Amino acid sequence: MAEHATRLEIAARADLVARLAARHAERIAEGLGRRLRTVEAAHGARVVIDGRELVAFSGNDYLGLAVHPAVREAFVAGAARWGVGATAAHLLGGHRAPHAELEAMLAEWTGREAALTFSTGWMANLGVVATLLGEGELCVEDKLNHACLIDGAKLAGAELKRYPHRDVEAAARRLRARPGVPALLATDGVFSMDGDLAPLVELAELAHAERATLMVDDAHGLGVLGPDGAGSVAAAGLTADEVPVLMATFGKALGTFGAVVAGSRALVDALVQFARTHVYTTAMPPALACATIAAVRVARMEPWRREQLARLVRHFRLGARDRGLSLLDSTTPIQPVLVGDARRATRLADALAERGFFVPAIRPPTVPPGSARLRVTLSALHAETDVERLLDALADAWRASDAD
Repeated sequence: MAEHATRLEIAARADLVARLAARHAERIAEGLGRRLRTVEAAHGARVVIDGRELVAFSGNDYLGLAVHPAVREAFVAGAARWGVGATAAHLLGGHRAPHAELEAMLAEWTGREAALTFSTGWMANLGVVATLLGEGELCVEDKLNHACLIDGAKLAGAELKRYPHRDVEAAARRLRARPGVPALLATDGVFSMDGDLAPLVELAELAHAERATLMVDDAHGLGVLGPDGAGSVAAAGLTADEVPVLMATFGKALGTFGAVVAGSRALVDALVQFARTHVYTTAMPPALACATIAAVRVARMEPWRREQLARLVRHFRLGARDRGLSLLDSTTPIQPVLVGDARRATRLADALAERGFFVPAIRPPTVPPGSARLRVTLSALHAETDVERLLDALADAWRASDAD
């Protein structure tokens, strides 16, 4: 009897691949399917997709450093000196001299005692949040935080409480609901889909008042904002004591790949011991560390790139207003054009591609229902004529979609 029941139970088990395929089919039917677009060639702000050259307003290479000669040459020289890969985890010989040099440079740039490199931003956030928090402790986060901050809290087994976007009072209520419990208050510095800034000064004051630890993910701020391009925390005038945990990535303004967590020596030393995403994975290639060192130098030595970016942001926003386009409230290179309907956003993206521009449609579940948008991102590599042509194409495509 027991053997028969077991056979029935086994027969009743779901085929996981079939279940996943059904979920996929449902998403496609809702008009929310994602698709991989293969870039066949890239030349600065131009990409070739399906044999057509498009002006790309889609990536995060805000300062144009991914193609900077000094950065490329440093990568090639690093590969010649160190090989293609690190070949081991940091603690097993993968931590090479370029990693250490980069960490010291990033600590100095961000005004921290120490820094630790990670292979990706996702791994950095998972590692630091899961190291700081334990089972049943409290993590309070903005609802629009990047998914890896949310997943880090889940991995830690912490109680995750999310507050409405940029609502400091709501964050305070969530912290005060569990007084005395160790708590992490975590936020993006620049929100990746809206492009707006976190209220960092107010959050720092709240963290201090409630004895919570404030962590800022500055993936989209480092290199772009603040004095010397040191990021959104520096732009807010906050110190390392006020923001003791700072994460940033290299794949945005620095144009390379990887991430860093910067803070006190005590924090970094503990991460070396306990951050599983650092301990148990191969170190980022030393050549990438070499390229990132060069990128940091260029970012700090060539402030004209940030100035050009600021000019383009102003140009785009003024031009969009003049053409009646609806933008979210952003002063950063992330300039979302709010559409609302997901299918219309897809049609607009396709219409822009027909007009020579690659601008992705961002739809649920990446953004909340009813808030689909075109995520326009600007780079110092764009010319003002590129921006003007994009604005004309947007206005034209918008009018055409209204008529459909």
